[in-house]
Amino acid sequence: MSGEPGKMRAMRFAAFALLALSSLAVHAQLYRWTDSTGRTHVTDTPPPSDAKGVQKRAASAPAAESSSEPYALRQALKDFPVTLYTLPKCEGCTQARKLLNTRGIPFAEKTVESEEQLKKATGATGVPALVVGSDIVTGFEEGAYNRSLDVAGYPRAGILKPRNQQPPAPPKAEAPAKSSTAEAPAPAAPRGRYATPQ
Repeated sequence: MSGEPGKMRAMRFAAFALLALSSLAVHAQLYRWTDSTGRTHVTDTPPPSDAKGVQKRAASAPAAESSSEPYALRQALKDFPVTLYTLPKCEGCTQARKLLNTRGIPFAEKTVESEEQLKKATGATGVPALVVGSDIVTGFEEGAYNRSLDVAGYPRAGILKPRNQQPPAPPKAEAPAKSSTAEAPAPAAPRGRYATPQ
């Protein structure tokens, strides 16, 4: 019986310590800044001294959420939406899509017809191109993709339920533009030259 109050005090202390630690975890400091090339970054460490437009914000989350999606995912989707630019029959594009699906990240996929079209849309020079907010990762490199998603605050691999998003339908060829010139009637004048005089 005499050991019971000691156990209660230990349990209360453990609960208090856990609460304090969780409070620190949900109020981590984030920094949003722009580097010398104009690229925007979001990090949990202070930016370099030459960073421009530095903004601080606390990554806080409420204790309980009614939505089925985790708060971190909803916040990341709001601040840093993910778009994947691909070409049809592109092996790297297939791997990029698989990584996003495996990690459970909702994303929009846009198929481009050429790398020139991609450059006009995003400034990227190769496919696949992963756009996370204003951060662009060109080509497929698993580590670079995961780092970009981590910095944006997306839940790490294994936390979200995997997705099965399929590639969009390939763009249809525009045949009508060519057929309009093909349907033009042949001029009648050349035939008149060889017509039998009446």
